[in-house]
Amino acid sequence: MLTAAFATALLSSPALADEKQAEECVNTKVWDSYGDGWGVRTMTKTTLAPGKTRNYLVTLYAGNEYRIQACGDESVTNLDVLLYDTEGNLLSRDEATDREPMFSYTPSSTATYYVVLYLRELKERKDGAGVAMAVTYK
Repeated sequence: MLTAAFATALLSSPALADEKQAEECVNTKVWDSYGDGWGVRTMTKTTLAPGKTRNYLVTLYAGNEYRIQACGDESVTNLDVLLYDTEGNLLSRDEATDREPMFSYTPSSTATYYVVLYLRELKERKDGAGVAMAVTYK
């Protein structure tokens, strides 16, 4: 009887963030770009609550073109990816309203930057969402 009650509690609880789904999405994008000469600089995944951000410090090298892309799990309706310098200046961002943001950036000098994931909106789930991010270069 205790087992049945535990199973019922698990099934009735809100869905958990699906980091695996987000990671598979971004992995597909990275693998698909290898044929075009792109390499991986950074890849990561996490869970974000609505309205929250996750910041990643990354060094980008002059002369390389970078593609910064992210994926949210199926509960995400608007995930943003932004790039800041260490002074807090916004350098680039995606312009889409979806769960797979992306933009390209070519730094004029080698420097440290912040890649920021910002979870703006979810469909139904209120506890958070799985998100993944990759920085690729060529």
